[in-house]
Amino acid sequence: MIGKRRRLIVSLSVTAAAVTVSLGLLFLILGLTVFKPTDPITTVDSISLADLDFSVDVFKLRVYLNVSLVTNVTVMNPNRVGFKYSNSNAYLRYRGNDVGEVSIPAGKIGGRSTRNLSIGLALMADRLISDSDFYSDVISGRLEFQTQIRLSGKVRLLFDIHVVAYATCDLEIHLISRTLVNQICVYKTKILQ
Repeated sequence: MIGKRRRLIVSLSVTAAAVTVSLGLLFLILGLTVFKPTDPITTVDSISLADLDFSVDVFKLRVYLNVSLVTNVTVMNPNRVGFKYSNSNAYLRYRGNDVGEVSIPAGKIGGRSTRNLSIGLALMADRLISDSDFYSDVISGRLEFQTQIRLSGKVRLLFDIHVVAYATCDLEIHLISRTLVNQICVYKTKILQ
């Protein structure tokens, strides 16, 4: 009778250990294949001039400038689970200095889905005009700007994975034709631990 009880306990222990190891291997395989976290893909679809008002007052030696840009950004989440991002910002820079900023409200992108964001950037003309290189750029007829968008959020698999997606675009505005003549974008994503 004691031998049967001992065999039953050993048998149940071996079965429990086998089930635990099997489940562990299953979760490991799923985590490394199906649920493997991949970077969200942020692309800048277009940057357009919404408004450009430009004039020069020769008598007062002043330049008046008002620029509004509309940036259309697509964020694609290739993961099977949602990407939840917090309040983020987009910046407009001229020669390394911030001259425009806009907030991007928090949101969520479902698993294997895409979200389009339309971001309007208004230029802080006082910061721009105070830059000594601005006037020589105006005389040349071209202004070079840089936009930077940073989305910080998390992807939840078996645990939260913190992710930051960046999109940086260098763009050139031709003042006489009031058009965007050149645009080069770089995308980067970091998975934080």
